[in-house]
Amino acid sequence: MKERVMVSPYMQWAKQRSQARYNLAASGISSYPLDGIPARLEDLAPISRPGDYGYAPLQDAIAAHCGARPENVVATDGTSMANYLALAAMLEPGDEALVEHPTYELLLAALGHLQAKIHRFPRRHEVGFALDPAEIERAITPRTRLIVITNLHNPSSSLAAESKLRAVGEIAQRTGARVLVDEVYLEAAFELAPRSAFHLGRQFVVTSSLTKVYGLSGLRCGWILAEPELARRIWLLNDLFGVNQAHPAERLSVLAFHNFDRIRGRARTLLENNRLLLNGFLAARTDLDIRPLEFGTTVFPRLLTGSVDRFCELFRHKYHGTVVPGSFFEMPDHFRIGIGGETEALRASLEQLGAALDEFRQAS
Repeated sequence: MKERVMVSPYMQWAKQRSQARYNLAASGISSYPLDGIPARLEDLAPISRPGDYGYAPLQDAIAAHCGARPENVVATDGTSMANYLALAAMLEPGDEALVEHPTYELLLAALGHLQAKIHRFPRRHEVGFALDPAEIERAITPRTRLIVITNLHNPSSSLAAESKLRAVGEIAQRTGARVLVDEVYLEAAFELAPRSAFHLGRQFVVTSSLTKVYGLSGLRCGWILAEPELARRIWLLNDLFGVNQAHPAERLSVLAFHNFDRIRGRARTLLENNRLLLNGFLAARTDLDIRPLEFGTTVFPRLLTGSVDRFCELFRHKYHGTVVPGSFFEMPDHFRIGIGGETEALRASLEQLGAALDEFRQAS
């Protein structure tokens, strides 16, 4: 059996090297202002609550948001913890997981920590990283216990339609596998987003949070949607890790759901403005291979000439900017751009990115 993975190289980079004056590495929306959630100090009291499996008002709010029942909901500290708990509850060491390529590195690190056997199926740049159930059909084996997908796809923001996910569920059902869908970016498609994959059958387990699309990362309000028996198993497993969430954060999360229209409206306006800026920038570039962004918070262009790692060093050290090197997604000729910052900051960052690309192209 493979040695247990104990670190995430991407998270180390994100915490220690992604910050810059012109930051295009972040994948989420800029922080929502606290005064946009009309909370008084007494709304956060008491500071702690009796131990139980979930805070009932938050369970109800998440369930209503997702169209689920409270017994389907496991509240977690963000999506990363949701993913780890879901994976740990469904897999034993040596079990086979079939994972999209490229994907978010922390999913692979979590699977490596759990000592799962990782197999891959491709999401191809040539078709915009679209989810193709035929690729899963070719890659799945009788030993596959779990299929792992992100929707919207991280890093490309490609949207998988409900029909594609339903086809994946049918493939999984034939082998007795489950499907984990990380939907943390899904709501960035707004009215174009399909309903959660959780509604497509008992074989689907879904993770998400308020962290990425709504600028509420500090609340760490994440969740898992699963059939009740599995949800109960995950709650019990979490006793080994988080036990209970910070209660003031739970209370603030409930208030966020009560003010959700305002929070969602701010996110939508910001992303619509930023997407126009980004697509104008991309349309003028002949050194990048990428389709216009339709929705989402990230885009994943291919650099046509030269080393992405060398370009990232130039961008960082001379132009004081960051993007995410594609090596963290096992695609070393790509890099990820995040567009969730404030619009004027994004405008300035794209100007710096363009200047860095011009210099790099002339030197290559």
